Amino acid sequence: MLAEKTIPDTVLRKEGMRKLNEWFGLVNAERFITLIIREPFDYTEWQRDLYADLTADELFEKADTTWKKTHPSAV
Repeated sequence: MLAEKTIPDTVLRKEGMRKLNEWFGLVNAERFITLIIREPFDYTEWQRDLYADLTADELFEKADTTWKKTHPSAV
């Protein structure tokens, strides 16, 4: 497994907001951020709940499919 490259906070915020806007649209992206800020939130627990019904192979396949869709030139 390759180590993740750490990117500067400003780039992370800019790209994260861009992706949220792409997926949800501006209004829902802002709502999502507000929900995260307003409520106590454990990202790790949330991820466990989100993928609890998937096997490791299914999770890998889901991640691989998403990667190929979002990075077609890297395939």
